[in-house]
Amino acid sequence: MSVKVGVNGYGTIGKRVSHAIFLQDDMELVGIVKRTPDYAAFQAQRAGIGIYVPKDESIRRFEEKGIEVRGTLDDLLSKVDVVVDTTPGGTGAKYKSLYLSKGIKAIFQGGEKADVAEKSFSTLCNYEDALNKKSLRVVSCNTTGLLRLICTLHKAFGVENVRAIIVRRAADPKEIKRGPINAIVLNPPVIPSHHGEDVREVLPWLDIVTAAVIVPTTLMHIHNVILKLSKTVVKEDILSILEESPRIILINSEVTGIKSTAEIVEAAREVRRRGDIPELIVFEDSITARGNEVMLFQAIHQESIVIPENIDAIRAVTGLTTSAEETIKMTDSSLGLKSPLW
Repeated sequence: MSVKVGVNGYGTIGKRVSHAIFLQDDMELVGIVKRTPDYAAFQAQRAGIGIYVPKDESIRRFEEKGIEVRGTLDDLLSKVDVVVDTTPGGTGAKYKSLYLSKGIKAIFQGGEKADVAEKSFSTLCNYEDALNKKSLRVVSCNTTGLLRLICTLHKAFGVENVRAIIVRRAADPKEIKRGPINAIVLNPPVIPSHHGEDVREVLPWLDIVTAAVIVPTTLMHIHNVILKLSKTVVKEDILSILEESPRIILINSEVTGIKSTAEIVEAAREVRRRGDIPELIVFEDSITARGNEVMLFQAIHQESIVIPENIDAIRAVTGLTTSAEETIKMTDSSLGLKSPLW
């Protein structure tokens, strides 16, 4: 069985989701919706991707630049089983009623409010609960990173509470009009930040408090995470679990010389498409275990960490596989996850 998929939006996330769909044996990318006839539209056309536009009046702007348009969003929706909405935050909610009226399964992103979908989603935490839902919301990059760590350690040791400081990148690299230039901005200037509440959309039982700041970089986010476990552990226990876990890579700074997000990204540029890092990066040297308390630093590549979860979400809503382990194996193999960065 091959599920027909459309992607509404072709920006940072949309282009990566589209490429990932191409790599799946059980999915077909029917087309993408593009609002602006820019370089990304030319690249999509060169790659043979069907290009659609939001409305009829947009067609002329594309055709004047020599970009072939196959129809409008309505035309694309008539051809697909699932739509992955990667439009800017808040825009997906405006399309929700359209998707529902067409009887199409919908995947939204973490920039939307939680009530946009039937369930907020993270593969390692609640894949089985998401099966055959009409809509899912793949949680944000920061929330995805937190959940991968928390659910991995919870399955092994139990997690009682989490405290995390989130150091956020200011903007994605291409977003030239955004971001502080010479400031560290409290985001928000109160505690808690929204990130912990977003984690609780997936793990409602969890005691978690987060705080966040924005810094003038475009490369990655950094988290300082403190977890209280249900068992006493030593560092080697944590290392063993994280080494075995899917979608998590340990970096030993002493061995690799990697001590910064810049070096992680530079290493990925040498061996990965676009330099993407869909895995959660955990700094092995930072892991500290005292009794049942664990502290560590982790890094999140905001441009790509949610891509595997979007692919898994397509399988969940369509019931392509009922097993989290199976979809993780399929997705991770196709995307080359956990391949060496050095």
